[in-house]
Amino acid sequence: MTDAFKTFFEYVGIFFLVYLIGYASFLFLSVTVGSSTLYQLKRRSRLKNELQQAYYVPVSILVPAYNEEVTIEESIRSLLALEYKLYEIVVVDDGSKDHTAEVLRQAFHMRKVNQLIQRRLPCQPELVVYESHAYKVPITLICKKNGGKADALNMGINASRYPYFVCMDADSMLQYDSLEKIVRPVLEEGSVVAVGGAVRPCNGANIKNGRVVSFRLPNRILPCMQVLEYDRSFLAARILLDKFNGSIIISGAFGLFKKSAVIDAGGYDTSTMGEDMELVVKLHVFCREHNIPYRIRYATDAICWTQAPEKLRDLCKQRRRWHIGLFQAMMRHRRMLANPKYGLVGAISYAYFLIYELFSPYIEIFGLLTVALAFIVDLINVPFMVLFFLIYIAYSAILSITAFFARIHTIDLKLTAMDVLKAVGLCAVEVGGLRLILAWVRATALIGYKRRKHVWDSIERQKMN
Repeated sequence: MTDAFKTFFEYVGIFFLVYLIGYASFLFLSVTVGSSTLYQLKRRSRLKNELQQAYYVPVSILVPAYNEEVTIEESIRSLLALEYKLYEIVVVDDGSKDHTAEVLRQAFHMRKVNQLIQRRLPCQPELVVYESHAYKVPITLICKKNGGKADALNMGINASRYPYFVCMDADSMLQYDSLEKIVRPVLEEGSVVAVGGAVRPCNGANIKNGRVVSFRLPNRILPCMQVLEYDRSFLAARILLDKFNGSIIISGAFGLFKKSAVIDAGGYDTSTMGEDMELVVKLHVFCREHNIPYRIRYATDAICWTQAPEKLRDLCKQRRRWHIGLFQAMMRHRRMLANPKYGLVGAISYAYFLIYELFSPYIEIFGLLTVALAFIVDLINVPFMVLFFLIYIAYSAILSITAFFARIHTIDLKLTAMDVLKAVGLCAVEVGGLRLILAWVRATALIGYKRRKHVWDSIERQKMN
């Protein structure tokens, strides 16, 4: 029996060695490429060596909302402060049970109109439509029967006037120049069908009219760790994958899409809980299946500020939903894996998200159980294992803090000495603590998920600055 255990643990050790080397190498390469890209953008901006143009791509901004009375007015006012000339705002109230629609009608002096909405994508019917032309761009409010976020986005696409649309969350705010920067890849390459923006938690930030007046890390530990996590995520993998047209996820909080391409591909899938990722993967599949030249880009300097959950319960709800959406998109388009037709998207992007995102919580929990079993049967070198874990945490923490400070420096934010110490101290806590908690949440996410596929998560919101 002892020999059998030894053989088992030898194979497990080899597996985890390969797994961790692969993850560490990808993370190191991602952060290195991401930091280099940010500094190049910073240098180009200082030299004024950017694309300057007087032509504005017409854009419809779609804001799906469900019970967002706390944040919706500030979100729309931030959109009115954008330094962009040709856009419209379309808010879709997906059967809210609070006063979301009433807040909007009163705040923006909206009037009921008889607007015929062409059904190019299936969605629940509208109940009433309001409009306001009292501001620099038209604002439309569509109240409809509840059908979920994907259904609300399909309604917004149907009602939109312009050839490109931006989808964003109702609890988010765009930076004053974000719209200009997210359309830049469209002007640079005519084959671009989608562009993802960078999402940053606004907890602790004071934002007025789309401009950051002051920035500090949140006082509460949980949102503070999410600030570090977001920067590592958006700086690392997304910039690297963008180098070879390998992006397969654009955050639902901020993304630009070519409307005709989305309609041709079938729009947002109302049967999935991860409509943002599913749409991007679907665009890859549709364009490659029909031999359509295309690019899916990532604009790292187009910034959207969003609220990070401040309670662990709300964070767990959010991450559970994200993992279910990831699972649905991966399984639905599993033919992409190592399929030569999909090139590097299938060989690298799909494989990375499958192994290090979808399967990672199960692998990590299996690793911890294996360590516990090895300890029980006295087949583990405890000092070596402790040293190994400490090295892993230190390595991950260093890369996280590198990504965080690179982002802070290149977007001209200033930190106090206390914030610097807080960031350095919490990096290790985020990797060694929060990551394990969320691994368990993600590992159990698929239990009973089908019952809630059309349900909007209820997360406590705060007034945005």
